[in-house]
Amino acid sequence: MLHGHGDDAYRYRREIRADFSTNVWYGGEPAGLKEHLFNQWSLVQKYPEVLAESLNEQVAQHYDIKPEQVLISNGTTESIYLIAQAFRGKRTTIATPAFAEYEDACRMQQHQVAFIRWDELYSSSRLATELLFICNPNNPTGSVFLPLEELISGNPQTLFVLDEAFIEFTLSIETAVPLLSRYENLVILRSMTKAFAIPGLRLGYILAHEKQINLLRDLKFPWSVNTLAIEAGKFIFDNYELLQLPVRQLLEDKESFALQLQHTGVTVYESHTHFFLAETTQGNAAELKQFLVEQHGLLIRDASNFRGLKETHFRVATLAPAQNQFLIKALSTWKNHCS
Repeated sequence: MLHGHGDDAYRYRREIRADFSTNVWYGGEPAGLKEHLFNQWSLVQKYPEVLAESLNEQVAQHYDIKPEQVLISNGTTESIYLIAQAFRGKRTTIATPAFAEYEDACRMQQHQVAFIRWDELYSSSRLATELLFICNPNNPTGSVFLPLEELISGNPQTLFVLDEAFIEFTLSIETAVPLLSRYENLVILRSMTKAFAIPGLRLGYILAHEKQINLLRDLKFPWSVNTLAIEAGKFIFDNYELLQLPVRQLLEDKESFALQLQHTGVTVYESHTHFFLAETTQGNAAELKQFLVEQHGLLIRDASNFRGLKETHFRVATLAPAQNQFLIKALSTWKNHCS
């Protein structure tokens, strides 16, 4: 799906004063990163490392795993498409609603795609599938799946592709990286663009057993991660403990924001992250999105194109409290606009 994602402000002529459609941290890139990249600018005169080897070593050291268990990628989307290619034609199940690229990548590679709803997936589930894509915390719902190890251990025939792109935005679960030492049927996708606010640089990585990484590395084209992205990743891991999100405060702001949105007449669903699903009771999400852009310069994520959701669903990310008030006030006028 080339279009239909969030953060599509570039498609509108109207200036966007608050973008609730993207689930990237609103606080901007880490302090000092811009200056660091400016100082590394001369490196763009040469080709980047073929496989981002120096960052690969740093990531492995951070997680106390072998470098052979890491593969640096041009964002999680490249990771998804690499996995779909590596396991071309397999029987694959996707836990929905979910990021559309799982399905798109798998269909491109002739997978036999099936779907299971999040609320129908249990620790005791026995899966008749070779791959399972699951995002934890989930996009777009912000739900978390807690009994993950039981599900993995109970389905040794299934390769679990676990997308942890939003793990930094929750206090309800911790990363599944420690499970890599016990299960070969686990592949973890991590993003560096969301929590560190660098989506334009495109940077992520895959963690897995070395036999899975070898398979993926053989399919990866050279230089897919640019020099500045590599340097950004190294800066982040050099300063990792200092760059953590104020997640507790962010989630408190989310709870207040969601409660105030409910008073405007929209339905808000529970979430364990800073973003959440909502549903309009007037019109549909596409109409609401257009109204907010044109009348208020605000952008939300029309979530109707997520498999399993309705045309009335939209996704909202929590921004700074003052910006959140923009949306609260704008939505209070939506009902009158529709009548």
